[in-house]
Amino acid sequence: MSKHLIRKISIGKDYKNEAMHYSVGQEVYGGHMIDCIVEEDEKYSIFIIKNNEILPWKDFNKNMAIAVEYNLEY
Repeated sequence: MSKHLIRKISIGKDYKNEAMHYSVGQEVYGGHMIDCIVEEDEKYSIFIIKNNEILPWKDFNKNMAIAVEYNLEY
């Protein structure tokens, strides 16, 4: 599976009003940019990049309320 298959992940039960939304390319955490969102067996992981260094940033357990948007440009 390609690590660039997921474009956006939303965390929270109320998608429109209270969920946290994270998209590939979004600037976060002091000038870092979301590089990729990866689905693993029990979690989703968000990796960020700055100065060509990719770092793990956040993990979300699959038991949480999660909405995933896939990249439709293969």
